[in-house]
Amino acid sequence: MGKIAIVQESSILLDRKKTIEKAVLMIDQAVANGAEMVIFPEAFISGYPAWIWRLRPGGDWDLNESLHARLLDSAVDLNSDQLMPLCEIAKKHAITIVCGLNERDGNLSKATLYNTVVIIGPEGNIINRHRKLMPTNPERMVWGFGDGTGLKVVDTPCGRIGTLLCWENYMPLARYSLYAQGIEIYIAPTYDSGDNWIGSLQHIAREGRCWVIGSGVVLANSDIPTDFPNRDTLYPFSEEWINPGDSVVISPGGEILAGPMHQEKGLLYADVDPNLADIAKRALDVAGHYARPDIFTLHVNTQPQRPVEFE
Repeated sequence: MGKIAIVQESSILLDRKKTIEKAVLMIDQAVANGAEMVIFPEAFISGYPAWIWRLRPGGDWDLNESLHARLLDSAVDLNSDQLMPLCEIAKKHAITIVCGLNERDGNLSKATLYNTVVIIGPEGNIINRHRKLMPTNPERMVWGFGDGTGLKVVDTPCGRIGTLLCWENYMPLARYSLYAQGIEIYIAPTYDSGDNWIGSLQHIAREGRCWVIGSGVVLANSDIPTDFPNRDTLYPFSEEWINPGDSVVISPGGEILAGPMHQEKGLLYADVDPNLADIAKRALDVAGHYARPDIFTLHVNTQPQRPVEFE
């Protein structure tokens, strides 16, 4: 049994340093209330680029480029020490941290962005990095495509955990790759929300017989910086909430145990027993006794994909 905390708080939009500082404060608060794992939403550092749903991707060129430049500048290069404050606080409290971020490629082009989620273990190391396999619709004008290297389930003191981002969770083969690794706590950082999305997460809990943690992006009008280009047009002050959050904790049987946390900021807590996920597979184990490998098999390419190799 472990206590988890979902951080449903806004980023300091397009400001990496201040967003990480806020993350550290939220982690301290969660740990003070007994949390052993702290989970942040999709692209928390340094904010989900919500404007892409309000601008024409192929039009408004100057505005799109101006905003992309700020997103690029506030992204995280995992080859640097930019994420060190989160690694240090994970080690300090011996906790697990799951955090979504805009990742800036530090190896090849050094200018491509990825929608990434990292898992930081209790020793302060990044134990998995998953890049979103298929950005959704206009997201493809912001983020590159991830590969299979991060389709992993990793051991933590709270249980065996893995992550898929937002609409990746509609990809049945991606889900199955996690089920097949014995996932106990399935974490879905997301910008999506509402009853239909929560219903999908409940289905995943029933299908995979695992805990499902939906960590939603919350964004209020007051979170948009005053110097945001075309602010009044894109985000009129009459619109109080831009995204409602709807973070939720769902048991292996599909029952909602905490949340949804709607149009509200703060921390959502739940006690999660990973053993319940194992017991729930007695009747249905889609990657075990309920599989039919004589008929269906899945091949997952976990090799890094690179456009160039230097010998």
